[in-house]
Parts: sequence; structure tokens; C-alpha cells
Amino acid sequence: MPWSWPVIAAMMLTASHASAELSLQSNGQPQRCDRAPVYMVVSGVTRDRARMAAYTKALLASGLYAKLGGYYINFPQPLETFEGELPAGHASLIVRFPCLANARAFWNSPTYQKTIRPMRLHPSAGDYTVAVYPEAPPPPYMSGRIERGGYVSSLDEPAVEPELRNR
Repeated sequence: MPWSWPVIAAMMLTASHASAELSLQSNGQPQRCDRAPVYMVVSGVTRDRARMAAYTKALLASGLYAKLGGYYINFPQPLETFEGELPAGHASLIVRFPCLANARAFWNSPTYQKTIRPMRLHPSAGDYTVAVYPEAPPPPYMSGRIERGGYVSSLDEPAVEPELRNR
């Protein structure tokens, strides 16, 4: 298994407090979180389990998800495959963020780009795609049957990494 279940569970628990670390717009100004949740989907084949385990531990230790209100909504291996065949080592992980600005802040963070992401590159520890999707509203037939997940912490104060704050 390329992702450690205890490590993933710990990451899910440590991301319970959201604050907003923001990405910068092209003019250098921070983007504000618009509170329209998004899902970052990481999907692909893991080639080097040991390196991915080290990557996952570094990601947990960084606190980036907790700072940005990101958290895993699934474990990366399927319980069942209903159609098609997944290649050996395939994983799909979904990370929920409170908004696109926070997902961008995670991805573009100097901590992630310069320290954590390189741990799984050169040579690649896996072949992954990373894409961000907007959260769809529940259909009318689900009214009263589910609670829409929301963030109750304030997302109004930016928490930009020091290297970005002084730009």
C-alpha cells in the first residue's frame, strides 16, 4: 500500500482547524477565499512506496493542510472496482479545500514546491495527475437528508507564508 493508513488518518485529524493561507494573484496581491469548496484529486500509479511514505510524512509534518483548511475525504485505495481495471499501485486521493485560493496556496506554497514535492520527483516515485474540481451543490431530492459540509472558522485573515508575505 503506497499510503500509510495511520498517516492518512492522522492527517485527517490534524486538519480540523481551518485558517486561510492565500495564494498571490498575478499583481502580487493575496487572493481571498470565496468559501466555494473545491476538491483536489490526486490520481495515478505509485512506483516507489518508501519514497511516497516519506513524502506523506513530510506533508503531515508541514501543517500546510491544517493552515489552509484542507483535509482528505477518502483513503487512496478503492474498496471495490465496479468497472474497468486499475493498474497495480493505483491510488486516488481527494483533498477538500474551502476554496480555490487555498488549494492554489497549498500547491504554490514554497514549502510544498521546494521541500515536499521534490521528494516524489527526479526520479518519479509515481505517475500522478493533480486536478481541482468545484464542489457541486446537493440535488433537490437530498434536501433535508444531508448536511452540506462547511467551514465554521473564519477565513477572512490571510495566513501567507513569510516568503510570500513581503512581496
